[in-house]
Amino acid sequence: MIYLRLIWAYLKIGIFGFGGGYAMLSLVEHSVVDPGWITETTFTDIVAISQMTPGPIGINSATYIGYVAPGQVAPDTFSGPLWGLLGSIICTLAVVIPSYLLVLYSSHFIRRHSESGVIKAIFSGLRPVVVGLIASAAILLMNEANFNPNHIAAELYTNIGICAASFLLVYFPLLLPGGRKVKLHPIIVIIFAGMTGLLLYGF
Repeated sequence: MIYLRLIWAYLKIGIFGFGGGYAMLSLVEHSVVDPGWITETTFTDIVAISQMTPGPIGINSATYIGYVAPGQVAPDTFSGPLWGLLGSIICTLAVVIPSYLLVLYSSHFIRRHSESGVIKAIFSGLRPVVVGLIASAAILLMNEANFNPNHIAAELYTNIGICAASFLLVYFPLLLPGGRKVKLHPIIVIIFAGMTGLLLYGF
């Protein structure tokens, strides 16, 4: 049954998906796209929506995937908002509860042994791993579903340009008249990028 499989998948994500939402993206994709519950295009759309909505990306994506997965796996049986709502609740709780319990225990343990050489060595080893997992998430999202879903060369180059422009606007400050520098808020860049997509592809 799809709900039991979702519970098992998100329990594993909640237990082993350390390093934050970006770091667990590859694990989430392996758990929900490979079995065929959602398509790769849907997954990238979910990531985009999870980024724009308040809250951690891991929890937001779990809520969204729990809503859409049952209807896509068994549309004749689990179609309708109530089945989707049940899936959202199940996936959200399954990904949150293990993490909550682990953090609750580990924070108490780390506070007691914060000066331990073993604890310091463990964190020294975990830092580069988390950086690598976040980098793998960035590479994971640089796929055809994001940049060229319609297999049109012009769209590929346009989407790469939007991505590069968004990065530059967020990372580098704008130089205004008078020598004043202003960094754009990421929300403003998201709005501009969405409007650009609407103008290019929506009409």
